[in-house]
Amino acid sequence: MNKPTDPNPPKDEELTEKKMPLLDHLIELRSRMLKSLIAFAIAFVICFHFAEPIFGFLVEPLARIMQQVGGSQRMIYTALTEAFLTYVKVGLFGALIVSFPIFATQIWLFVAPGLYKNERRAILPFLIASPILFLAGCALVYYIIVPLAWTFLLGFQTTAAQTVLPVQLEAKVGEYLGLVMKLIFAFGLCFQLPVLLVLLVRVGILQSESLASKRRYAIVVTFIMAAILTPPDAISQIALAVPILVLYEAAIIASRLVERARKRDAEAAAGAGGDFQGPEP
Repeated sequence: MNKPTDPNPPKDEELTEKKMPLLDHLIELRSRMLKSLIAFAIAFVICFHFAEPIFGFLVEPLARIMQQVGGSQRMIYTALTEAFLTYVKVGLFGALIVSFPIFATQIWLFVAPGLYKNERRAILPFLIASPILFLAGCALVYYIIVPLAWTFLLGFQTTAAQTVLPVQLEAKVGEYLGLVMKLIFAFGLCFQLPVLLVLLVRVGILQSESLASKRRYAIVVTFIMAAILTPPDAISQIALAVPILVLYEAAIIASRLVERARKRDAEAAAGAGGDFQGPEP
């Protein structure tokens, strides 16, 4: 038996129209990536122009503590291009922080049209909380961790009266900037922990009870990570570990609220379905 043929076979134009949405998405993605890169390039030019005051802001905690404890009141560079490359890194560092909201906005504008209204409402708080927590981690490093760590490390300097030869810090601009940038990004990323955990609970990968039951392991892992990321003094390690544990507890509370809200929505949907009466036979 021959199968009936379609009297109106699809034309090439119709097939092209079916493929066009994917092509439109790729074009939109390219457009948003291009806007983000242009914003980053503009931010880099501006930050590189102000690289010296930005570097001065980053080095200010060290300069203040060096004035208090004494010793060498200068920074050095030992490679011909080190100072220039340090300013380039400062420009990139500043541009990354300044342009991050633009990157996040472009990603959100690309993803949001494909989400349901309730999904957009669920994800939007995470997008708002993420940069706030990142800046909170950066502020913790700059105003608390760095002064404590630098005071501890500069305490190993000696004078000629204490040792045969004085031991003085001759800080290199490149090494100092690398250390500060590593601390800032490490703390900023660590402060994303509650956002990540609550998002995993929101999509159903984790449960709040599993987070609560693994609390003891989280404490051990947190102090291990704090020992790795911070300078080798107990005060800096505790100053990182305690906020992370507080954020972990906050993530557990937020996860329970998310689960309760999801349960209420499911019960409301089930109740609406149960009230519906189908047509009588």
